[in-house]
Amino acid sequence: MLARALSSFASRVTVATSRHLTSGGICGTASSALRINSNRPFSSSGDASHEEDCGDGDKIMISMNTEEYTEKAGMEKADSLPVTFADISRANVAVRSGVVRTTCEKSHFLSEILGCNIFLKTEFRQFTGSFKERGARNAILQLLRVKGDGFKSKGVIAASAGNHALALAYHGQQLGVPVTVVMPTVAPLAKVDKCKKFGAKILIEGAHIGEAKEYAETLVRSEGLEYVNGYDDPPIVAGAGTVGIEIIDDVPCVDAVVVPVGGGGLIAGVACAIKTLKPDTKVYGVEPEFCASYSAALEAGKPVPAEVTPTLADGLAVPVVGLHAFEVARHYVDECVTCTEKEICLAVLRLIENEKMVVEGGGAAGLAALLPGGKLDRPDLKGKNIVVPLCGGNIDTTVLGRVIDRGLSADNRLRNFVATVSDRPGGIAKLTDLLSREGASIKDIYHERAWLYTNIDQVQVKCVVELQGKAHARRLKQALLDAGYPLIWQDPHDELIM
Repeated sequence: MLARALSSFASRVTVATSRHLTSGGICGTASSALRINSNRPFSSSGDASHEEDCGDGDKIMISMNTEEYTEKAGMEKADSLPVTFADISRANVAVRSGVVRTTCEKSHFLSEILGCNIFLKTEFRQFTGSFKERGARNAILQLLRVKGDGFKSKGVIAASAGNHALALAYHGQQLGVPVTVVMPTVAPLAKVDKCKKFGAKILIEGAHIGEAKEYAETLVRSEGLEYVNGYDDPPIVAGAGTVGIEIIDDVPCVDAVVVPVGGGGLIAGVACAIKTLKPDTKVYGVEPEFCASYSAALEAGKPVPAEVTPTLADGLAVPVVGLHAFEVARHYVDECVTCTEKEICLAVLRLIENEKMVVEGGGAAGLAALLPGGKLDRPDLKGKNIVVPLCGGNIDTTVLGRVIDRGLSADNRLRNFVATVSDRPGGIAKLTDLLSREGASIKDIYHERAWLYTNIDQVQVKCVVELQGKAHARRLKQALLDAGYPLIWQDPHDELIM
Protein backbone atom coordinates (compact mmCIF):
# COMPACT_ATOMS: atom_id res chain seq x y z
CA MET A 1 0.00 0.00 0.00
CA LEU A 2 1.58 3.31 1.10
CA ALA A 3 5.00 1.83 1.84
CA ARG A 4 5.24 0.31 -1.68
CA ALA A 5 4.84 3.71 -3.31
CA LEU A 6 7.24 5.38 -0.90
CA SER A 7 10.16 2.97 -0.96
CA SER A 8 11.83 4.36 -4.08
CA PHE A 9 11.18 8.00 -3.20
CA ALA A 10 11.60 8.13 0.57
CA SER A 11 15.13 9.48 0.69
CA ARG A 12 14.68 12.19 -1.95
CA VAL A 13 11.11 13.44 -2.27
CA THR A 14 8.44 15.38 -0.42
CA VAL A 15 5.22 13.47 0.04
CA ALA A 16 1.74 14.50 1.05
CA THR A 17 -1.08 12.08 1.59
CA SER A 18 -4.77 12.42 2.16
CA ARG A 19 -6.68 9.49 3.59
CA HIS A 20 -10.44 9.06 3.40
CA LEU A 21 -11.47 8.10 6.91
CA THR A 22 -15.02 7.72 8.07
CA SER A 23 -16.34 10.33 10.46
CA GLY A 24 -15.58 9.45 14.08
CA GLY A 25 -12.69 7.15 13.18
CA ILE A 26 -9.75 6.27 15.42
CA CYS A 27 -8.64 9.92 15.54
CA GLY A 28 -12.17 11.30 15.66
CA THR A 29 -11.88 13.17 12.34
CA ALA A 30 -13.19 12.68 8.83
CA SER A 31 -9.74 13.02 7.28
CA SER A 32 -6.13 13.48 8.18
CA ALA A 33 -3.06 14.67 6.36
CA LEU A 34 0.55 13.59 6.55
CA ARG A 35 3.48 15.56 5.25
CA ILE A 36 6.78 13.77 4.87
CA ASN A 37 10.03 15.72 5.30
CA SER A 38 8.29 19.05 4.86
CA ASN A 39 7.12 21.59 7.41
CA ARG A 40 5.28 23.86 4.97
CA PRO A 41 2.83 23.46 2.09
CA PHE A 42 4.03 22.40 -1.34
CA SER A 43 5.58 25.10 -3.45
CA SER A 44 4.16 25.33 -6.95
CA SER A 45 7.29 26.83 -8.45
CA GLY A 46 9.85 24.42 -9.78
CA ASP A 47 7.92 21.32 -8.69
CA ALA A 48 7.28 18.39 -10.97
CA SER A 49 4.50 16.52 -9.24
CA HIS A 50 2.09 13.72 -9.95
CA GLU A 51 -0.32 11.50 -8.07
CA GLU A 52 -0.07 7.76 -7.59
CA ASP A 53 -2.89 5.51 -6.44
CA CYS A 54 -1.80 3.30 -3.54
CA GLY A 55 -5.02 1.34 -3.34
CA ASP A 56 -7.71 1.40 -0.64
CA GLY A 57 -8.57 4.98 -1.55
CA ASP A 58 -5.08 6.31 -0.76
CA LYS A 59 -3.39 8.76 -3.07
CA ILE A 60 0.07 10.23 -2.67
CA MET A 61 1.47 13.29 -4.34
CA ILE A 62 5.12 13.00 -5.31
CA SER A 63 6.63 16.46 -5.49
CA MET A 64 10.17 16.75 -6.80
CA ASN A 65 11.85 19.94 -5.68
CA THR A 66 15.60 19.48 -5.44
CA GLU A 67 16.38 23.05 -4.37
CA GLU A 68 13.89 22.99 -1.51
CA TYR A 69 15.15 19.62 -0.40
CA THR A 70 18.84 20.46 -0.29
CA GLU A 71 18.03 23.50 1.83
CA LYS A 72 16.53 21.43 4.61
CA ALA A 73 18.81 21.09 7.60
CA GLY A 74 19.95 17.60 8.31
CA MET A 75 18.63 16.05 5.09
CA GLU A 76 22.04 15.01 3.79
CA LYS A 77 22.85 13.67 7.24
CA ALA A 78 19.67 11.56 7.22
CA ASP A 79 20.58 10.09 3.83
CA SER A 80 23.99 9.04 5.14
CA LEU A 81 22.68 7.26 8.25
CA PRO A 82 23.13 3.47 8.52
CA VAL A 83 19.35 3.01 8.12
CA THR A 84 17.01 5.21 6.07
CA PHE A 85 13.27 5.24 5.52
CA ALA A 86 13.83 3.57 2.15
CA ASP A 87 15.36 0.60 4.01
CA ILE A 88 12.36 0.46 6.35
CA SER A 89 9.91 0.62 3.43
CA ARG A 90 11.64 -2.29 1.70
CA ALA A 91 11.61 -4.23 4.96
CA ASN A 92 7.90 -3.53 5.34
CA VAL A 93 7.19 -5.17 2.00
CA ALA A 94 9.59 -8.05 2.67
CA VAL A 95 8.30 -9.13 6.09
CA ARG A 96 4.58 -8.44 5.81
CA SER A 97 3.70 -12.00 4.78
CA GLY A 98 5.63 -13.56 7.65
CA VAL A 99 4.82 -11.46 10.72
CA VAL A 100 1.61 -10.42 12.46
CA ARG A 101 0.29 -6.95 11.69
CA THR A 102 -0.50 -6.12 15.29
CA THR A 103 -3.35 -3.90 16.40
CA CYS A 104 -2.98 -0.35 17.71
CA GLU A 105 -6.14 0.39 19.64
CA LYS A 106 -7.16 3.02 22.13
CA SER A 107 -7.23 2.06 25.81
CA HIS A 108 -10.18 3.80 27.43
CA PHE A 109 -9.17 2.88 30.98
CA LEU A 110 -5.52 3.96 30.67
CA SER A 111 -6.53 7.11 28.79
CA GLU A 112 -8.74 8.08 31.73
CA ILE A 113 -6.01 7.33 34.27
CA LEU A 114 -3.29 9.26 32.40
CA GLY A 115 -5.33 12.18 31.05
CA CYS A 116 -4.42 11.58 27.40
CA ASN A 117 -5.45 9.29 24.54
CA ILE A 118 -3.38 6.11 24.93
CA PHE A 119 -3.07 3.72 21.98
CA LEU A 120 -1.40 0.35 22.63
CA LYS A 121 0.60 -1.28 19.82
CA THR A 122 0.38 -4.97 20.74
CA GLU A 123 3.73 -6.31 19.51
CA PHE A 124 3.71 -8.96 22.24
CA ARG A 125 1.13 -10.78 20.10
CA GLN A 126 3.70 -11.81 17.52
CA PHE A 127 4.02 -15.61 17.30
CA THR A 128 7.17 -15.70 19.46
CA GLY A 129 5.96 -12.91 21.74
CA SER A 130 7.92 -9.82 20.66
CA PHE A 131 8.66 -7.29 17.92
CA LYS A 132 12.02 -9.00 17.33
CA GLU A 133 10.43 -11.13 14.62
CA ARG A 134 10.35 -8.19 12.21
CA GLY A 135 14.09 -7.63 12.27
CA ALA A 136 14.98 -11.32 12.40
CA ARG A 137 12.94 -12.16 9.30
CA ASN A 138 14.22 -9.11 7.41
CA ALA A 139 17.85 -9.95 8.26
CA ILE A 140 17.53 -13.57 7.07
CA LEU A 141 15.73 -12.55 3.87
CA GLN A 142 18.42 -9.98 3.09
CA LEU A 143 21.18 -12.56 3.61
CA LEU A 144 19.35 -14.93 1.27
CA ARG A 145 19.10 -12.22 -1.40
CA VAL A 146 22.77 -11.34 -1.13
CA LYS A 147 24.30 -14.78 -0.69
CA GLY A 148 21.79 -17.00 -2.49
CA ASP A 149 20.55 -20.45 -1.53
CA GLY A 150 24.11 -21.64 -0.87
CA PHE A 151 23.90 -19.63 2.34
CA LYS A 152 21.44 -22.23 3.70
CA SER A 153 24.19 -24.81 4.09
CA LYS A 154 25.79 -22.85 6.94
CA GLY A 155 23.24 -20.42 8.37
CA VAL A 156 23.27 -17.73 11.02
CA ILE A 157 24.34 -17.44 14.64
CA ALA A 158 23.36 -15.09 17.45
CA ALA A 159 23.92 -14.63 21.15
CA SER A 160 20.71 -14.07 23.05
CA ALA A 161 18.96 -15.13 26.23
CA GLY A 162 15.45 -14.30 25.09
CA ASN A 163 13.35 -12.65 22.44
CA HIS A 164 15.93 -12.35 19.65
CA ALA A 165 16.85 -16.02 20.02
CA LEU A 166 13.20 -17.05 19.73
CA ALA A 167 12.54 -14.81 16.73
CA LEU A 168 15.65 -15.91 14.82
CA ALA A 169 15.03 -19.60 15.55
CA TYR A 170 11.41 -19.43 14.40
CA HIS A 171 12.00 -17.50 11.18
CA GLY A 172 15.11 -19.49 10.39
CA GLN A 173 12.93 -22.60 10.51
CA GLN A 174 10.27 -20.93 8.36
CA LEU A 175 12.81 -19.86 5.71
CA GLY A 176 14.91 -23.01 5.74
CA VAL A 177 18.04 -21.40 7.22
CA PRO A 178 19.96 -23.18 10.01
CA VAL A 179 20.16 -21.15 13.23
CA THR A 180 22.68 -21.49 16.04
CA VAL A 181 21.98 -19.63 19.27
CA VAL A 182 24.51 -19.17 22.06
CA MET A 183 22.67 -18.64 25.33
CA PRO A 184 24.23 -17.78 28.72
CA THR A 185 23.78 -20.04 31.70
CA VAL A 186 21.19 -17.62 33.15
CA ALA A 187 18.84 -18.04 30.17
CA PRO A 188 15.36 -19.18 31.27
CA LEU A 189 14.83 -22.87 30.61
CA ALA A 190 11.44 -22.20 29.02
CA LYS A 191 13.05 -20.04 26.32
CA VAL A 192 15.85 -22.57 25.77
CA ASP A 193 13.25 -25.31 25.21
CA LYS A 194 11.22 -23.14 22.82
CA CYS A 195 14.29 -22.38 20.70
CA LYS A 196 15.03 -26.12 20.50
CA LYS A 197 11.46 -26.78 19.35
CA PHE A 198 12.00 -24.32 16.49
CA GLY A 199 14.94 -26.44 15.33
CA ALA A 200 17.76 -24.15 16.47
CA LYS A 201 21.10 -25.51 17.64
CA ILE A 202 21.48 -24.33 21.23
CA LEU A 203 24.85 -23.80 22.89
CA ILE A 204 24.97 -22.81 26.58
CA GLU A 205 28.10 -20.75 27.15
CA GLY A 206 29.07 -17.85 29.39
CA ALA A 207 27.82 -16.41 32.65
CA HIS A 208 26.11 -13.48 30.88
CA ILE A 209 25.21 -12.29 27.40
CA GLY A 210 28.58 -10.60 26.89
CA GLU A 211 30.48 -13.86 27.33
CA ALA A 212 27.94 -15.68 25.16
CA LYS A 213 28.52 -13.16 22.38
CA GLU A 214 32.29 -13.53 22.59
CA TYR A 215 31.94 -17.29 22.16
CA ALA A 216 29.52 -16.85 19.25
CA GLU A 217 32.03 -14.64 17.47
CA THR A 218 34.63 -17.40 17.61
CA LEU A 219 32.20 -19.68 15.77
CA VAL A 220 31.67 -17.03 13.12
CA ARG A 221 35.35 -17.27 12.25
CA SER A 222 35.77 -21.03 12.66
CA GLU A 223 32.55 -22.26 11.02
CA GLY A 224 31.78 -19.47 8.56
CA LEU A 225 28.44 -18.53 10.10
CA GLU A 226 26.78 -15.13 9.70
CA TYR A 227 26.38 -13.28 13.01
CA VAL A 228 23.05 -11.42 13.42
CA ASN A 229 23.12 -8.77 16.11
CA GLY A 230 19.70 -8.50 17.73
CA TYR A 231 19.60 -4.70 18.00
CA ASP A 232 22.31 -3.14 15.86
CA ASP A 233 22.51 -4.74 12.40
CA PRO A 234 20.93 -2.37 9.83
CA PRO A 235 18.42 -5.01 8.59
CA ILE A 236 17.36 -5.56 12.20
CA VAL A 237 16.81 -1.83 12.73
CA ALA A 238 14.94 -1.53 9.43
CA GLY A 239 12.68 -4.43 10.36
CA ALA A 240 11.90 -2.84 13.72
CA GLY A 241 11.06 0.38 11.90
CA THR A 242 8.05 -1.27 10.25
CA VAL A 243 6.31 -0.81 13.60
CA GLY A 244 6.47 2.94 12.95
CA ILE A 245 4.85 2.63 9.51
CA GLU A 246 1.95 0.69 11.02
CA ILE A 247 1.56 3.24 13.82
CA ILE A 248 1.12 6.10 11.34
CA ASP A 249 -1.21 3.98 9.23
CA ASP A 250 -3.41 3.09 12.21
CA VAL A 251 -3.24 6.36 14.20
CA PRO A 252 -2.52 9.14 11.68
CA CYS A 253 -3.33 11.79 14.30
CA VAL A 254 -0.56 10.58 16.65
CA ASP A 255 1.15 13.34 18.64
CA ALA A 256 3.79 11.27 20.45
CA VAL A 257 5.24 7.77 20.48
CA VAL A 258 6.85 6.39 23.65
CA VAL A 259 9.28 3.54 22.92
CA PRO A 260 11.22 1.25 25.30
CA VAL A 261 15.01 1.45 24.82
CA GLY A 262 17.51 -1.35 25.32
CA GLY A 263 20.11 -1.77 22.59
CA GLY A 264 18.46 1.02 20.59
CA GLY A 265 17.30 -0.93 17.53
CA LEU A 266 13.56 -0.51 18.07
CA ILE A 267 13.58 3.21 18.83
CA ALA A 268 16.02 3.90 15.96
CA GLY A 269 13.78 2.23 13.40
CA VAL A 270 10.51 3.55 14.79
CA ALA A 271 11.83 7.11 15.13
CA CYS A 272 13.14 7.10 11.56
CA ALA A 273 9.77 5.97 10.20
CA ILE A 274 7.69 8.28 12.41
CA LYS A 275 9.79 11.38 11.77
CA THR A 276 9.77 10.71 8.02
CA LEU A 277 6.04 10.18 7.77
CA LYS A 278 4.96 12.79 10.33
CA PRO A 279 7.85 15.05 11.40
CA ASP A 280 5.89 16.97 14.05
CA THR A 281 5.29 13.79 16.08
CA LYS A 282 7.42 13.58 19.20
CA VAL A 283 9.39 10.39 19.82
CA TYR A 284 10.37 9.61 23.42
CA GLY A 285 12.59 6.80 24.61
CA VAL A 286 12.25 5.10 28.00
CA GLU A 287 14.93 2.95 29.58
CA PRO A 288 15.21 1.42 33.07
CA GLU A 289 17.20 3.52 35.52
CA PHE A 290 19.15 0.36 36.35
CA CYS A 291 20.56 0.24 32.81
CA ALA A 292 20.53 3.71 31.25
CA SER A 293 22.93 2.89 28.40
CA TYR A 294 21.31 5.16 25.80
CA SER A 295 21.42 8.15 28.16
CA ALA A 296 25.07 7.37 28.87
CA ALA A 297 25.77 7.29 25.13
CA LEU A 298 24.06 10.63 24.61
CA GLU A 299 26.15 12.18 27.37
CA ALA A 300 29.39 10.75 25.96
CA GLY A 301 28.47 11.37 22.33
CA LYS A 302 29.05 7.71 21.48
CA PRO A 303 28.10 4.26 22.82
CA VAL A 304 29.88 3.62 26.12
CA PRO A 305 29.46 0.93 28.78
CA ALA A 306 26.81 1.80 31.36
CA GLU A 307 26.45 0.50 34.88
CA VAL A 308 23.98 -2.38 34.94
CA THR A 309 21.96 -3.56 37.94
CA PRO A 310 19.55 -6.50 37.62
CA THR A 311 16.18 -5.12 36.56
CA LEU A 312 12.63 -6.32 35.95
CA ALA A 313 13.08 -4.95 32.43
CA ASP A 314 15.69 -7.61 31.69
CA GLY A 315 15.06 -7.39 27.95
CA LEU A 316 16.30 -3.79 28.03
CA ALA A 317 19.43 -4.48 30.11
CA VAL A 318 21.96 -3.92 27.33
CA PRO A 319 25.14 -2.36 28.77
CA VAL A 320 26.23 -0.71 25.50
CA VAL A 321 23.78 0.51 22.85
CA GLY A 322 24.41 -0.46 19.24
CA LEU A 323 26.62 1.86 17.21
CA HIS A 324 24.37 1.89 14.13
CA ALA A 325 21.21 2.13 16.20
CA PHE A 326 22.62 5.02 18.20
CA GLU A 327 23.57 7.00 15.09
CA VAL A 328 20.03 6.71 13.74
CA ALA A 329 18.26 7.24 17.07
CA ARG A 330 20.07 10.39 18.13
CA HIS A 331 19.23 11.97 14.78
CA TYR A 332 15.47 11.50 15.25
CA VAL A 333 14.60 10.90 18.92
CA ASP A 334 13.40 13.97 20.81
CA GLU A 335 14.10 12.86 24.37
CA CYS A 336 14.98 9.83 26.47
CA VAL A 337 13.92 9.38 30.11
CA THR A 338 14.28 6.63 32.70
CA CYS A 339 11.72 4.68 34.72
CA THR A 340 11.97 3.05 38.13
CA GLU A 341 11.40 -0.58 39.11
CA LYS A 342 8.28 0.49 40.99
CA GLU A 343 6.86 2.15 37.87
CA ILE A 344 7.57 -0.96 35.78
CA CYS A 345 5.70 -3.14 38.31
CA LEU A 346 2.75 -0.77 38.28
CA ALA A 347 2.69 -0.69 34.47
CA VAL A 348 2.58 -4.50 34.27
CA LEU A 349 -0.18 -4.53 36.90
CA ARG A 350 -2.24 -1.83 35.11
CA LEU A 351 -2.07 -3.76 31.84
CA ILE A 352 -3.18 -7.00 33.47
CA GLU A 353 -6.06 -5.44 35.39
CA ASN A 354 -7.31 -2.92 32.82
CA GLU A 355 -6.45 -4.49 29.48
CA LYS A 356 -6.12 -8.21 30.32
CA MET A 357 -2.67 -8.09 28.69
CA VAL A 358 0.37 -9.92 30.08
CA VAL A 359 3.50 -7.96 29.12
CA GLU A 360 7.10 -8.38 30.27
CA GLY A 361 8.84 -5.63 32.23
CA GLY A 362 10.80 -4.24 29.27
CA GLY A 363 7.69 -4.27 27.10
CA ALA A 364 5.80 -2.15 29.63
CA ALA A 365 8.58 0.44 30.14
CA GLY A 366 6.96 3.00 27.83
CA LEU A 367 3.74 2.95 29.82
CA ALA A 368 5.71 3.05 33.08
CA ALA A 369 7.09 6.50 32.29
CA LEU A 370 3.59 7.83 31.57
CA LEU A 371 2.03 6.69 34.85
CA PRO A 372 1.34 9.29 37.56
CA GLY A 373 4.70 10.38 38.98
CA GLY A 374 6.65 9.13 35.97
CA LYS A 375 9.10 11.23 33.96
CA LEU A 376 6.55 11.71 31.14
CA ASP A 377 3.64 12.53 33.45
CA ARG A 378 3.70 16.21 32.53
CA PRO A 379 1.36 18.93 31.24
CA ASP A 380 2.62 19.09 27.64
CA LEU A 381 1.43 15.51 27.01
CA LYS A 382 -2.00 15.80 28.60
CA GLY A 383 -4.81 15.46 26.07
CA LYS A 384 -2.42 14.26 23.36
CA ASN A 385 -2.69 11.14 21.20
CA ILE A 386 0.11 8.87 22.44
CA VAL A 387 1.08 5.48 21.02
CA VAL A 388 2.89 3.04 23.31
CA PRO A 389 4.42 -0.08 21.72
CA LEU A 390 4.11 -3.06 24.08
CA CYS A 391 7.13 -4.74 22.56
CA GLY A 392 7.32 -8.07 24.40
CA GLY A 393 5.29 -10.51 26.46
CA ASN A 394 7.77 -13.25 27.35
CA ILE A 395 7.75 -13.07 31.13
CA ASP A 396 8.36 -16.13 33.31
CA THR A 397 5.41 -17.15 35.47
CA THR A 398 7.45 -16.98 38.68
CA VAL A 399 8.71 -13.50 37.80
CA LEU A 400 5.18 -12.41 36.92
CA GLY A 401 4.00 -13.40 40.40
CA ARG A 402 6.73 -11.30 42.02
CA VAL A 403 6.01 -8.36 39.73
CA ILE A 404 2.31 -8.45 40.59
CA ASP A 405 3.06 -8.52 44.32
CA ARG A 406 5.46 -5.60 44.00
CA GLY A 407 2.94 -3.72 41.89
CA LEU A 408 0.25 -4.24 44.53
CA SER A 409 2.70 -2.99 47.17
CA ALA A 410 3.56 0.10 45.13
CA ASP A 411 -0.18 0.68 44.69
CA ASN A 412 -0.72 0.54 48.49
CA ARG A 413 -2.92 -2.54 48.09
CA LEU A 414 -0.42 -4.83 49.80
CA ARG A 415 1.23 -3.57 53.00
CA ASN A 416 3.42 -5.11 55.65
CA PHE A 417 3.98 -3.95 59.20
CA VAL A 418 5.25 -5.15 62.57
CA ALA A 419 3.11 -4.63 65.67
CA THR A 420 4.06 -5.37 69.27
CA VAL A 421 1.28 -7.17 71.15
CA SER A 422 0.76 -8.87 74.53
CA ASP A 423 2.03 -12.43 74.77
CA ARG A 424 -0.88 -13.33 77.00
CA PRO A 425 -3.95 -15.20 75.69
CA GLY A 426 -6.01 -12.95 73.42
CA GLY A 427 -3.13 -10.63 72.45
CA ILE A 428 -3.06 -11.58 68.79
CA ALA A 429 -6.87 -11.97 68.75
CA LYS A 430 -7.28 -8.29 69.64
CA LEU A 431 -4.96 -7.31 66.78
CA THR A 432 -6.77 -9.46 64.23
CA ASP A 433 -10.12 -8.14 65.47
CA LEU A 434 -8.93 -4.59 64.78
CA LEU A 435 -7.75 -5.61 61.30
CA SER A 436 -11.15 -7.16 60.62
CA ARG A 437 -13.01 -4.01 61.70
CA GLU A 438 -10.82 -1.91 59.43
CA GLY A 439 -11.45 -4.18 56.42
CA ALA A 440 -7.87 -5.45 56.09
CA SER A 441 -7.48 -9.00 54.78
CA ILE A 442 -4.55 -10.88 56.31
CA LYS A 443 -2.34 -12.43 53.64
CA ASP A 444 0.43 -13.58 55.98
CA ILE A 445 1.15 -13.37 59.71
CA TYR A 446 4.23 -14.41 61.69
CA HIS A 447 4.60 -14.58 65.49
CA GLU A 448 8.14 -13.63 66.70
CA ARG A 449 9.31 -13.99 70.32
CA ALA A 450 13.11 -14.17 70.31
CA TRP A 451 14.19 -10.79 68.92
CA LEU A 452 12.28 -8.41 71.15
CA TYR A 453 14.29 -7.05 74.08
CA THR A 454 11.69 -5.02 75.97
CA ASN A 455 8.98 -6.53 78.19
CA ILE A 456 9.13 -10.28 78.51
CA ASP A 457 5.36 -10.54 78.15
CA GLN A 458 5.32 -8.87 74.71
CA VAL A 459 5.91 -10.31 71.24
CA GLN A 460 6.20 -8.94 67.73
CA VAL A 461 3.69 -9.91 65.07
CA LYS A 462 4.69 -9.42 61.45
CA CYS A 463 1.67 -8.96 59.18
CA VAL A 464 1.10 -8.69 55.44
CA VAL A 465 -2.37 -7.36 54.66
CA GLU A 466 -4.38 -6.71 51.50
CA LEU A 467 -5.92 -3.23 51.32
CA GLN A 468 -7.90 -1.11 48.87
CA GLY A 469 -5.37 1.67 48.27
CA LYS A 470 -3.48 4.55 49.82
CA ALA A 471 -6.41 6.03 51.76
CA HIS A 472 -7.26 2.64 53.25
CA ALA A 473 -3.61 2.11 54.25
CA ARG A 474 -3.54 5.46 56.04
CA ARG A 475 -6.74 4.67 57.95
CA LEU A 476 -5.41 1.30 59.07
CA LYS A 477 -2.11 2.76 60.21
CA GLN A 478 -3.86 5.46 62.21
CA ALA A 479 -6.22 2.91 63.79
CA LEU A 480 -3.25 0.81 64.94
CA LEU A 481 -1.52 3.87 66.43
CA ASP A 482 -4.72 5.01 68.14
CA ALA A 483 -5.08 1.54 69.69
CA GLY A 484 -1.64 1.98 71.25
CA TYR A 485 0.29 -0.61 69.26
CA PRO A 486 4.04 0.06 68.95
CA LEU A 487 4.32 -0.09 65.18
CA ILE A 488 6.88 -0.46 62.44
CA TRP A 489 5.02 0.49 59.27
CA GLN A 490 7.18 -0.46 56.32
CA ASP A 491 6.05 1.93 53.65
CA PRO A 492 8.57 3.35 51.15
CA HIS A 493 6.51 6.55 50.94
CA ASP A 494 6.55 7.24 54.69
CA GLU A 495 9.14 7.35 57.43
CA LEU A 496 9.20 4.23 59.61
CA ILE A 497 7.00 4.71 62.66
CA MET A 498 8.53 2.97 65.67
